This record gives sequence, C-alpha cells and structure tokens, in this order.
Amino acid sequence: MKRFENKVALVTGGRSGIGGATAKRLRDEGATVITAQRGTNSDFPSISVDFADPIATSTVVDQVVAKHGQLDVLINNAGIMQEAYAEDMTLDDWMRTINVNLTAPFLLIKSALSHLRKTKGAIVNTGSIEGLGSNPMHAAYGASKAGLHGLTKAIAVDHGKDGIRCNAVAPGWIDTDLNEDYIDNMPDPDAFRRDIAKIHPVGSTGKPQDVAALIAFLASDDAAFITGEIYRVDGGRMSKLSLPQ
Repeated sequence: MKRFENKVALVTGGRSGIGGATAKRLRDEGATVITAQRGTNSDFPSISVDFADPIATSTVVDQVVAKHGQLDVLINNAGIMQEAYAEDMTLDDWMRTINVNLTAPFLLIKSALSHLRKTKGAIVNTGSIEGLGSNPMHAAYGASKAGLHGLTKAIAVDHGKDGIRCNAVAPGWIDTDLNEDYIDNMPDPDAFRRDIAKIHPVGSTGKPQDVAALIAFLASDDAAFITGEIYRVDGGRMSKLSLPQ
C-alpha cells in the first residue's frame, strides 16, 4: 500500500519548483492532490488564489473539503521574496511578503485544523534557511520565514493532543525556476553556478525533488513521532564555516 493512498493533500504553490515536485511525489505515493496558487495548474486539480488576500485564502480549505470530503495533508509552500533594504521598503511591500509567507499559512492552518483533527493529519510548512540566518536585502523574507518556523512549533505544541503533527523544512539553495532566472541575470552565470556550488559541502545545489522527498516523509505516518521540528535541506551549507577567499 502506498503511504498516501485514500488521503487528500493540499499543496500551495504547487505548480512548479518545490511545490510542483511535492505535488507529484504525493500523487505518486497514492494521494489525491489539489494545488492552490495564482492561476491554474494543468497537472492537478487546482484552485486559483492570491495568498496576499486573506479573505480569498480563508476559503481554500473549505473548497477542498467540499469537493473531496476530507483533508489529510496540508503543505504550506507558496511564498514570495523581494530584495530591498529595510529603509527602502514600503509598508505595502513588507505586508505583502508577510501576508503571503506567514499570514496565509496561518489562515490555512486555522481553516484546516477541524478537518485534520478528524483524519489525524499532518502539516508541513516550507520555511527557509533564511529563517535561521539571512542573505543581504532580505529583511521581509527572513522575518516571514522565521515567523513561519515559530508558527510551526506553536501549532505542534497546541495540537499534538489532537493527533495533528506540524513540521517545517528549511531549504537552502534549490534549483527552482526563480533561482535559475536570478542566475541568468548575473554578469557571469556560469561563474556564479560554480561559486554557489562550492559553498555547499556536498559540492552542488539542491533539486526540488530533494526537498519533496523530506516533505513526503514528514507528512507520512513514517514520521508519526516527529513534530515541531525545522529540518534544514541545504547540502550542509549552514554547517560550513566560511573562510577568506
């Protein structure tokens, strides 16, 4: 029997990158998967939603349960990132990042708890190593991901008694379309790819499937005694002390 047979999973930001790989992994393991993101997803049943809109976000779980009758797994993966120093950031830009990366997961969890209580379900949030450290000009992003890590632990503590587990993954540099576009806009993309690989002890950057594998484990009954944890998926990057070049 596959680990997610007869289970229903909601994956936000499930059209590409980590979310797309996670949706495929859960489906391959037997789950009925619904994705939610801006626009449609031709690979899965999907819900179009702007997660910066709290009212729209609050209806997503109800739509899933109305159609499929249950919810067993919630993967909060949708997120955005902007680059700006705090003094140059508008309040609107700050709030959009916080709304998408932190408030939307809170609202989805809030909506999902009564359903997950029935199924003894699991929540996995996509945090970031930038919830543990920071890259330059990422004040809003780092704050939102640190907040998501804190929310993960709080939900685990409050709802373990209900049979609900909540964990987070903290990816490092993953080869998503967003990161590839970032590299392609560098003055020397090939040199940047070589340099970014060198800061990882494993000698390479990660693939979306690397993160999806851990998410699937944490969402499965194989992780029945794991909750409230933040798991780095970073090729050892944050374990390596930097040296002068």
